[in-house]
Amino acid sequence: MQQSERSFWVSDTEAIIAGVDEVGRGPLCGPVVTAAVILDPLRPIDGLNDSKKLTERRREILFDLIKERALAWSLGRAEVEEIDQINILQATMLAMQRAVAGLSINPTLALIDGNRCPKLPCAAKAVIKGDSRVPEIAAASILAKVTRDREMQVLDQQYPGYGIAKHKGYPTREHLDALARLGVTSDHRRSFRPVRERIECSPA
Repeated sequence: MQQSERSFWVSDTEAIIAGVDEVGRGPLCGPVVTAAVILDPLRPIDGLNDSKKLTERRREILFDLIKERALAWSLGRAEVEEIDQINILQATMLAMQRAVAGLSINPTLALIDGNRCPKLPCAAKAVIKGDSRVPEIAAASILAKVTRDREMQVLDQQYPGYGIAKHKGYPTREHLDALARLGVTSDHRRSFRPVRERIECSPA
């Protein structure tokens, strides 16, 4: 990833840039998790990239390096109940707001992965595929993914038989079969169609 590519979105060399990304918009269960990261230019981190393009081991190594070397980092989240109440898009925006609000340093610019920006107290720009183009966003994607993946390991222990540690809550065939066989848990998103349809088909 070339640091110079960021200049396409950032004209102010003195800007305090926070990269923001989310993990967990598509799964049928669990929270959506976001992260905001302000990197330290004096302590570069090699190998930052879209978390999905990295091995699990590499993500774990970078997770610790980011927390150690970043000027500031913060996690945000929206729970299943919030997702069901306000929909996944608005819940994701809320989780991003929470991540930025939790930073110990106030950014002057937030670069958001994707094509939408939440309302923030600083300037914000959306960057398509930003997690593979902007180091700060890549760092945020790694923090968010490792954090959520670890939570899915815990849910897997709580709900054996669903395969959550493997599919991370996404609507795989294994997950859909488990829903049909075992039913809906309290950590499933009832507003998502496969879950809603399973509830509607369940005997009263």
